[in-house]
Amino acid sequence: MKNNIPYHAHSAENLPESQWQTLSGHLVQVGEMAAGFAAVFGAQEIACYTGELHDLGKYTPEFAARLRGGKSVDHATAGAKIAVDRWGAAGKLMAFCIAGHHAGLANGDGEGNNRRTLAQRLALSFGTDIPDLDPVWQQEIALPAKLPAPPLKADAHHKWFSYAFFTRMLYSCLVDADFLDTEAFYASVENKAVQRGGHPDLNALQQRFNTFIESFRQPEEQAHATEAEQRRAALNRLRSNILDHAVAQAGEPPGLFTLTVPTGGGKTFTSMAFALEHAKRHVKRYGMRRVIYVIPFTSIIEQNAAEFRKAFGDLGEAAVLEHHSTFDDSKLKDLHSKDKLRQASENWDMPVVVTTAVQFFESLFADRSSRCRKLHNIAGSVIILDEAQMLPLNLLLPVMQAIKELARNYRCSVVMCTATQPAVQAEHGFYRGFENVREIAPNPTALFEQLRRTTVQHIGLQTDADLLEKLGQHRQMLIIVNNRRHARSLYDNAKQLDGVFHLTTLMCAKHRSQMLETIRGRLKNSEPCRVIATSLIEAGVDVDFPLVMRAEAGLDSVAQAAGRCNREGKRLPEESFVWIFQPEAQWKAPSELGLLSGVMRAVVRQHTDDLLSAEAIGSYFSEVYRLKGAELDQRKILAMHHNAGSSLNFPFQTIAAKFRMIETHMQPLIIPFDNEAERLIDSLRHADQIGGLLRKLQPYTVQIPESALEALLKAGRIEAINEHTFGKQFYSLIGLDLYDDVAGFSWKDVGFLKVEGLVF
Repeated sequence: MKNNIPYHAHSAENLPESQWQTLSGHLVQVGEMAAGFAAVFGAQEIACYTGELHDLGKYTPEFAARLRGGKSVDHATAGAKIAVDRWGAAGKLMAFCIAGHHAGLANGDGEGNNRRTLAQRLALSFGTDIPDLDPVWQQEIALPAKLPAPPLKADAHHKWFSYAFFTRMLYSCLVDADFLDTEAFYASVENKAVQRGGHPDLNALQQRFNTFIESFRQPEEQAHATEAEQRRAALNRLRSNILDHAVAQAGEPPGLFTLTVPTGGGKTFTSMAFALEHAKRHVKRYGMRRVIYVIPFTSIIEQNAAEFRKAFGDLGEAAVLEHHSTFDDSKLKDLHSKDKLRQASENWDMPVVVTTAVQFFESLFADRSSRCRKLHNIAGSVIILDEAQMLPLNLLLPVMQAIKELARNYRCSVVMCTATQPAVQAEHGFYRGFENVREIAPNPTALFEQLRRTTVQHIGLQTDADLLEKLGQHRQMLIIVNNRRHARSLYDNAKQLDGVFHLTTLMCAKHRSQMLETIRGRLKNSEPCRVIATSLIEAGVDVDFPLVMRAEAGLDSVAQAAGRCNREGKRLPEESFVWIFQPEAQWKAPSELGLLSGVMRAVVRQHTDDLLSAEAIGSYFSEVYRLKGAELDQRKILAMHHNAGSSLNFPFQTIAAKFRMIETHMQPLIIPFDNEAERLIDSLRHADQIGGLLRKLQPYTVQIPESALEALLKAGRIEAINEHTFGKQFYSLIGLDLYDDVAGFSWKDVGFLKVEGLVF
């Protein structure tokens, strides 16, 4: 029986009810938009009806009353129940999305983790647990009797992983469509324009990019060029050849690729050149429309994004989305650009996205709408995994499965881009590894010889006294050790030498940047420059030392360290040394690093001629993977997918909680490092909106253990800021007496900080 109630999806206080958004209009528009999003992976029909059912529970007098000030009503369960009743297995995948379009994807059954499971939601009864639907919905929403199965080429060994992955993609289409349609309604109510879209296409970007690259093509050598100029000219020619060869492979069918190029070979621009041409070649057949550049280190994401903006010229700011926690949009020129970038970061609706590996992969296994919303825009992308060897070992198998899934079912190409290519292909002996992977660099083995810049040697045990002696003997050198305590100890004993510097993550980023500028200046001017650092300096930091010493670690870390030696190719390889050393016992590496160091030593014995050759790197990774075995999926992510089986009761919430690339109990502490930091801290005290402020404060933070934060707060050495306004506390150091202008934050001499884990 019809209740003669006009049903609405959204209300507006300043409008008469006749101008509220109609429910049928919202459902149809969300369905159409979701179908458009899912078209790139062939799931239009399922997405359409998921959209049309998501708010079906609003067809009730109870929800109509809710819009007029009544109590809250469950409006998501109804559509989920209808989907399962009508379409069985396909309907169940839709039901996860519909039931969770606000709360997030739930576990199928079992424990709910403070969120009702899908089984619990589906067990609710119309008329008792949830309101009865007004039959008028069947006149306004027409549903087919049958739906096609999800368009999947499921992995024979991980069939159910494919279905769970599809569910997250479907969820992405739904929640983004729901957000966008709701946003459009309220923008119209407020008479505001929605700053979305209008981005340049990849063809226009490629034209700008090619013009930029041509400006770097090396002219013919001059007759009287110096030896250094000749080396630079030869290097530029080699970089051009590498880029041209990679671009020539762009016609290959989409799928998996490697770009194996040693440091200095121009991987960054070569990978982008390939991606742009590859997308252009396959836009019609595969719908390729986006390049996603995934970087493991937050510390270098800004410089890579800046390089791409520069390469795209006048289109750079409109084309490149930089999505990570430290992005400061104050660098953009106008408010219009800022608004568009903030909105694009919600769903990655831009032609070039530069992001972190944590943001990218955790989103692929996420359960919340805020993280999943962007997923459908990953489909139809060329994905460049920079420094692919940095993929976390304890999550390697689920990460690899996600990469396979993107290539198999979502029209993506993935380029693993690194000088130290991980041995994850089936042909390397990796069980169920990647297959049909195509190398786009010309003859990597020859490139390693052509681009060899250093001589890498293992020099055995080095006591701190030995290290200090070498610091005294060499005017310019870099020592990289495995922990902050060792770095600080060496610095304290060497600081009487001229030009000694110390780099650690206990320095805020602004401080490190200033220190690195000083270091680069001294290196350039041939002044004494002796740097003692932790591994942070290996994360793409652009410095060039004639001598680097590296405490034992994995061979990939050694290769990263070698990238700081003779980086600009000004010296001969025989004059540029990377010395691997075993530190004395008191600085023993943690067990995980100990395993990697042990494998590295074995490779040293087998490959004495060139430790950084492709063969040595391959041997290293193969042995690491053999030793790690089942620990490559330490949190049983694949097993959780597999165990759901044909029940389709995927534990989405549990998987999202388990899939964490960075397990941390660290908290940010804001340092009043300079006048700008103090001004921003003061602004935060009184702010109503904090997003932009937090981005600007990011360069002034250090990460410390939660236990340290609690002890410092109890001792009155830090203060909570604006703790009540946002439901979240922010902490700032009071004064700078605990912040060293050489080594950053220090609790070394503070007697009250006897907290577990606070070892300096």
